[in-house]
Amino acid sequence: MAAQLYGGPGSVITGPVAASCHRIRAPESDFVDVLVPLAWQRRDAGFARLHRTGRMPGRVYNFGPIRYALAPRAVADTVRGLAMLRDVQAVIADAVQRRRCDVHELAAELNAGPSAGSALFRAALSDVATGIRSAAEGDLLTLLQKSGLPMPLFNATVLAGNAFVAQPDAWWPEYGVVVEVDSQEWHLSPQDHARTLERQRRMGKYGIVVLPFTPKQIRTRPTEVLATIRDALDAARGRPPLNLRTVPAPEAA
Repeated sequence: MAAQLYGGPGSVITGPVAASCHRIRAPESDFVDVLVPLAWQRRDAGFARLHRTGRMPGRVYNFGPIRYALAPRAVADTVRGLAMLRDVQAVIADAVQRRRCDVHELAAELNAGPSAGSALFRAALSDVATGIRSAAEGDLLTLLQKSGLPMPLFNATVLAGNAFVAQPDAWWPEYGVVVEVDSQEWHLSPQDHARTLERQRRMGKYGIVVLPFTPKQIRTRPTEVLATIRDALDAARGRPPLNLRTVPAPEAA
């Protein structure tokens, strides 16, 4: 509230604070980012960081007397201030996975906003559009892109006839191999963990080879992870294809 009052009438809270208001995971910040019109001449003060812009939001999210940028703008303003691709992927993937905004809305923000800070934004948005839904999956994508291995489909839907089988993190349909990135971050309860195990058993029932890895293994033991995937793909060569159907992940998941 203090930052908005300092910004003046019509100012709008954006960046990590606004993203968090939309329940999007964003890096913590010691500052509150405030959008103000170009004509405003005030400078930053204390924790209030002012951003003069010719693109003041036409619509905002009102939480009591506080005006927040809508999710697409909040995400865009957040990621332009980040220096690591993995961090940018994490924010964008979380926003899309939680359905706070979609890839098309973020692409519109990317194209309408400043070019400064857009390179990582553009790269991460492209990754999320291919099906990446978490920073750990982004690490897996980066690892595979450098490996020379065939690229999988991320978060595609696997069906047996019209019956749903799974939506694995990474799926090689021609080999019948899946990689699952198992993270305690997403297992918020014993029920969540049980559902993960049941999903893996169901895939096994249909002949799918499931390779589970933790995010830490992907980051710290990449050679071992790639060797395991390569062995599984090599072992699957020549075996009859599984009688399964694949629907790629939509961009606006």
